[in-house]
Amino acid sequence: MVRLMGRSGERSPRRPGGPHVRHRQDADRSRRGADAGRPASALRSALSGRSVAGQVFVMNVVIVLLLVVAAAVALVLQVRHDSQVEARNRSVSVASTFANSPGIVEALRSPDPTAVLQPRAEAVRKATGVDFVVVTNPEGIRYTHPKPDRIGKKFVGNIAPALAGKTVTEEIEGTIGPLVQAIVPVKAPGGKVVGLVSAGITTENVGGVADRQLPLVLSAAAVGLALATGGTALVSRRLLRQTHGLGPNEMTRMYEHHDAVLHSVREGVVIVGGEGRLLLANDEARRLLTLPPDAEGRHVGALGLPSDLAELLASGQAATDEVHLVKNRLLAINLRPTDVRGGPAGSVATLRDSTELRALSGRAETARERLDILYAAGVGIGTSLDVTRTAEELGELAVPRFADYVTVDLFDTVLAGGQPDSLTPLRRTARSGVSEEVPLYPVGRQIRYVDSSPQGRTLRTGRAVLEPRLGEAPGWQAQDYERSAQVVEYGVHSLITVPLRAGSLVLGVVSFWRSVKPEPFDEDELALGEELVARAAVSIDNARRYTREHSMAVTLQRSLLPRRLPDQNALDVAYRYLPAQAGVGGDWFDVLPLSGSRVALVVGDVVGHGLHAAATMGRLRTAVHNFTALDLPPDELLGLLDELVGRIDQDEAADDSTAPVTGATCLYAIYDPVAGSCVMARAGHPPPALIRPDGTVEFPEVPAGPPLGLGGLPFETTELRLAEGSRLVLYTDGLVEDRMHDIDVGLEQLRRALETAGETPEETCRTVLDARLPDRPGDDIALLVARTRTLGPDQVAEWDVPNDPAAVGEVRSQVTRRLGEWGLDELVFTTELILSELVTNAIRYGGETVHVRVVRDRSLICEVFDSSSTSPHLRYAAMTDEGGRGLFLVAQLAERWGTRYTPAGKVIWAEQPVP
Repeated sequence: MVRLMGRSGERSPRRPGGPHVRHRQDADRSRRGADAGRPASALRSALSGRSVAGQVFVMNVVIVLLLVVAAAVALVLQVRHDSQVEARNRSVSVASTFANSPGIVEALRSPDPTAVLQPRAEAVRKATGVDFVVVTNPEGIRYTHPKPDRIGKKFVGNIAPALAGKTVTEEIEGTIGPLVQAIVPVKAPGGKVVGLVSAGITTENVGGVADRQLPLVLSAAAVGLALATGGTALVSRRLLRQTHGLGPNEMTRMYEHHDAVLHSVREGVVIVGGEGRLLLANDEARRLLTLPPDAEGRHVGALGLPSDLAELLASGQAATDEVHLVKNRLLAINLRPTDVRGGPAGSVATLRDSTELRALSGRAETARERLDILYAAGVGIGTSLDVTRTAEELGELAVPRFADYVTVDLFDTVLAGGQPDSLTPLRRTARSGVSEEVPLYPVGRQIRYVDSSPQGRTLRTGRAVLEPRLGEAPGWQAQDYERSAQVVEYGVHSLITVPLRAGSLVLGVVSFWRSVKPEPFDEDELALGEELVARAAVSIDNARRYTREHSMAVTLQRSLLPRRLPDQNALDVAYRYLPAQAGVGGDWFDVLPLSGSRVALVVGDVVGHGLHAAATMGRLRTAVHNFTALDLPPDELLGLLDELVGRIDQDEAADDSTAPVTGATCLYAIYDPVAGSCVMARAGHPPPALIRPDGTVEFPEVPAGPPLGLGGLPFETTELRLAEGSRLVLYTDGLVEDRMHDIDVGLEQLRRALETAGETPEETCRTVLDARLPDRPGDDIALLVARTRTLGPDQVAEWDVPNDPAAVGEVRSQVTRRLGEWGLDELVFTTELILSELVTNAIRYGGETVHVRVVRDRSLICEVFDSSSTSPHLRYAAMTDEGGRGLFLVAQLAERWGTRYTPAGKVIWAEQPVP
């Protein structure tokens, strides 16, 4: 219908903006009204009469209204006619029945007919619903009447036909108003008319029936009109959506415009109905599909199209850029169903000739794949700072998307982090491929390429080399005739070699081999190989530099850590130090012998990694050594160390080029084998673990002081009594902390590992690291395990000395006897001199309490305790001085001597080597 209107309609003048602009605006407004679900707006648009839908709506409403009015009038007239007929029939029926009722003739001949007939007439009137039943004599005088005062008066009506024996019906103006009445004669047995019976209904009652029925009739008419109007509105609304609110002339112009566009576009357009029949095909579609002239209206399967294309067009399913071969053309087809939003069943297909674009798209796809490889190289190569792993990542990326086999050969010095040296051989660092059976050099093989080989030319010139036909390359075969023949026989037929260049340095060579793909490498692929290797070279060079710096940092750190533990008899010690995978840190440990056979255990950690952390660790370790020489208790030593870290921070904060110490922790413990006690303090460090001789594990409560460098807060000490054979385990946080678990979890796992550890410190270290060491530790780990020993009474001699100079002789005698028992007679003379001087000074200057202790260990230790806190000083006496030479003699006779302070005073000690 739209097509006929478009062809027969007259053109109207164009309005500003073009008809298609206004059509689109009107259509958009109509769609917005319909889609928003506003039927009132659609109805107002339809009633406007400007559109086809409006005209149809108005015409249908007028027709329905006329039909409803005519039906109502006819119904009213019919009701009134039927009421008149009903009134006549009822009047005749009632009058005839009463006239022929038994005893009516006798009643008329009785002396008082009214007395007999009036009750009966009233009873019949009420029973039948008529307005009156009147009985008269042949002269028309009434015997009965609903109103008694009318009895005896002349009957109103034409009684002549009734006297002649006929039944009469008529409409008259009676005494009770306009009425319809029937007159029936009453005949005696001989046929003589002896009276008349009249029954009737007034016009008022007849009209009342019609009036009572009229509201029902009008209501039904109103309902019908409303239903008809609603149905017409729905139909008009549907038509409004279909025509988008356009008038006939507008639809004509829009059709002409769309028809011109449809047949001028360079894409084929095909509209197929729900049953698979072709509804429309534009000129381009007819050309591309070679459709017959009568194609429209026929099923797509009968148009001579390829079966797959015909099946697609008839399916009505959505398709995007599906390529189908039609004759000698490759058509890209997009198909969309038309019933998605309530439209008619069917589909619309667009056809585009992509024959010329296939070659371009193939090249574009190749370019896209190469860009994808380069992007993957930027993301997937260099994920770790490991030279070997980076080389392996290059091979894994290029196989099989670019090459079938990839080999990476690097100079040995590069693997160690040094500068490449062309005089050193290369080493096969990585090999990747689609098969492991290819007879290429294995990983780890040292290789020296001859100058005529592609790899040799690449290393010599620093440029990539393409060998498209490897079997015809004599220079490559000269590298290894036997292996070259095996490689060619295996099927490897093409090769690209690219130098691994980082700036002016050539780190090695990468070889791309092809065997599975029959096409040889070309110039474009050579450029891609160079780009891949260039990106990998940056990562390999970064890994090389990191390896060099890491090696330097590890070397520095190991040089700063203890190379061997000092000799001592108080503890049996084992240790482990493992640097972090990402770089060295600032963890350290120490075992330091003290006076009186005591031993200090130190474990510390500087936060951070790299050379700066290692250097800071060395400074702190040196400071601990110096402070230990003062023989300070743990809390005082940590206090001095805290001040030192604070000064280091201040000095480095003034230098912008040096990062300050971001934190340091330390645990310092002193074990006394004579007393079997251990005094310790910690500064922000994890608590130690203690393995009792029975195998139970505990973490002693050591007050956690602040990390070093904060200042202002004191440190507290804890004293533990350790039975002989106990194992003290000191460690850094790298052993119990990581990013995945809290320290409480790490401590519990450490406890379980220690419970299963062997008895020796070495076995304990091995068990702990096997259980707790991660594959790639992110932090340094320092572990120190010390098993305690004690010095028994047979190795210690003690005496209390009275505050009397004469007691010095008794001390010498007792010492002489004990040295004899120990087999140290050679030390009697020097020991007597040392003790004489030390005891004399203690009695003279040290207070009232003097105590002497001699310990036989690796050396002979003489200790003199007094209650004075005054420290003696060594000085050189003049020739004229009478005293002042005692400490000088002690220093000359003893190997070491010194002073340490106790809560009750001080101890002056001296050590002599045991022969």
